[in-house]
Amino acid sequence: MKILIVEDEPKVAGFIKKGLEENNYEADTASDGPSGEELAMKQKYDLFILDIVLPGFNGLELCRKIRKMYPETPVIMLTALGTTDNKLNGFDAGADDYVVKPFEFRELLARVKVLLKKSAHFQENVNKLIFEDLELDLDKKIARRGNLKIELTAKEFSLLEYFMRNRGRVLSRNDIAEKVWDTNFDFGTNVVDVYVNFLRKKIDKGFERKLIHTKVGFGYIFGEQ
Repeated sequence: MKILIVEDEPKVAGFIKKGLEENNYEADTASDGPSGEELAMKQKYDLFILDIVLPGFNGLELCRKIRKMYPETPVIMLTALGTTDNKLNGFDAGADDYVVKPFEFRELLARVKVLLKKSAHFQENVNKLIFEDLELDLDKKIARRGNLKIELTAKEFSLLEYFMRNRGRVLSRNDIAEKVWDTNFDFGTNVVDVYVNFLRKKIDKGFERKLIHTKVGFGYIFGEQ
């Protein structure tokens, strides 16, 4: 299990990271809102621990951004602001739990374990791939981006699934041909390029944020430019 801690106090961030790693979790840290968002976009985390008062933009805004990318990933808000209104603001932003500083690590750990257990159970029952506002339902064979349902052919669906499972990786045409078509095409064929173009028109056209990018001389990359 991998956890992202976004906390601008180095001692607190180090304390949480050390405790989590001693309990067999992987943990990354970020010290402000923008760097936390960047890490969340680059890697898949199983849980987020966010301070509210952060440089750049605050933890509430970061929580909202994370909710758009990963609607079901648990978020714990960690803050010195412990009033009822502060807690309600955190829950309204999409947080699952709220821990007030100062705290005992064992309390935080207990809440982490509960949320990860619930999340694992949910994922067993909902077979979906989600990246930002794009959702791929593997059971119903349905793709959605934002509020738009996207009709895909069987091969386009397989291609998108392969891209989403390998986001952030440069995929060569041979990689794609082998995994999606179960074969190695001759270098002279452009069938991969044709299908990638079909898919681009369906999931990227009309959206400001483009998800499929060409890496000239290498192939394609999903999710990062």
